[in-house]
Amino acid sequence: MDENNIENKKINITVIGAGYVGLVASACLADMGNRVICVDCNKEKINLLNKGIMPLYEPGLEELVKTNIEAKRLSYSDDINYAVKNSLICIIAVGTPPKEDGSVDLSYVFKAAKDIACVMDGYRVIVDKSTVPVGTSSKIAQIIKENTNFDFDVVSNPEFLKQGNAIDDFLSPDRVIIGVDSKKALKIMQELYSPYFRKENRIIIMDIKSAEMTKYASNAFLAAKISFINEIALLCEKTGADVEMVRRGMGADSRIGNQFLFPGLGYGGSCFPKDVRALIKTGEENNCETELLRAVEEVNKKQRYKFIDKILKRFNNDIKDKTFALWGLSFKPKTSDLREAPSITIINELLKKGAKIKAYDPKAMQSAKLIFEDKIEYSKTSYDALSGSDALILITEWSEFRRIDINKIKNSLKTPLIFDGRNQYNPKEMKRSGIEYICTGKC
Repeated sequence: MDENNIENKKINITVIGAGYVGLVASACLADMGNRVICVDCNKEKINLLNKGIMPLYEPGLEELVKTNIEAKRLSYSDDINYAVKNSLICIIAVGTPPKEDGSVDLSYVFKAAKDIACVMDGYRVIVDKSTVPVGTSSKIAQIIKENTNFDFDVVSNPEFLKQGNAIDDFLSPDRVIIGVDSKKALKIMQELYSPYFRKENRIIIMDIKSAEMTKYASNAFLAAKISFINEIALLCEKTGADVEMVRRGMGADSRIGNQFLFPGLGYGGSCFPKDVRALIKTGEENNCETELLRAVEEVNKKQRYKFIDKILKRFNNDIKDKTFALWGLSFKPKTSDLREAPSITIINELLKKGAKIKAYDPKAMQSAKLIFEDKIEYSKTSYDALSGSDALILITEWSEFRRIDINKIKNSLKTPLIFDGRNQYNPKEMKRSGIEYICTGKC
């Protein structure tokens, strides 16, 4: 592919990695009229995807994939040679899992870079969409140089997708960060994202290292807001204040805002925990203290154990043979993802103490079975889980749990007792209904 042919090839894209980010990015880019090939080495996954069968749950994703497969704009393949040779833009969207010491495993990123370089037949823009430490793009460039004589540019284009709202986030982004040091690559990236900003251009252009840091800094800040409000919630419990009132008062300040300012069981998922740890590790490697980030992580770890302590205290530290109905397993609503989910810690600790668990989640039951196997019971409905249980524990704030049948709960549970890890219900209403209600940040 020569430079004179770029205009004919600029809408041809390869996305390497059919994980969460890769699936969303490939479907959304195809939906804007681009021809997209999503590549993954898992042949079984590829076969299922070409039939429109999703390996994960994300609202709207399955429909978007099927629409674009039928329109022949989107396809899935395990043939990286074909994909790269038929694309101008090659997006790396593979996993960057954490190592035991908190650093990031970049082996998948580097393999993807080498795979691209080995089959290039002309100029390419290699876009790193995986979350990587500062300086990774330089290493990607070095790997490509060692494996090809063709020209290329490396671009950092971090994703900012919220699980449960990823399609809207991609199609209507708050901003698009482009870290680039080439005018040619910048022009191509601006062309790629131009359909998303017909009314207002929210593309922010910066150097590559700053783009890499922006992703980590954004996630760490949001994690800090969660840990902060959880610490305030503890103070509210001790002093008699109501954290819900405090949260509203704080959030009304435009400088603060109310997003991510909800007390509960702390953050989980695939991003916040590993990104905070990765920044701490980056600090260590650069002889830079990250005291605030360490505190954010420590507060988050303790939060779920404080909730467990409330359960144990209510039963005088003896829950042997007690049965708990547990609503919600995923780390947040609208996803089947259990990575770093509070439910894992809570279930494991209760099982250690001899308790029994009857769990229900609208979308994460299959994921939970891979973790807990037959150690817990899986209920068909939320109310099935209540039958014969000693108490209800709310872990994930799915919409269907917001409006509850009070009488059904009282008649099903042995004791009308709810431990609410997400402050979903009104304590006064619970008390009037005859339900003992234990939540966070309220007396």
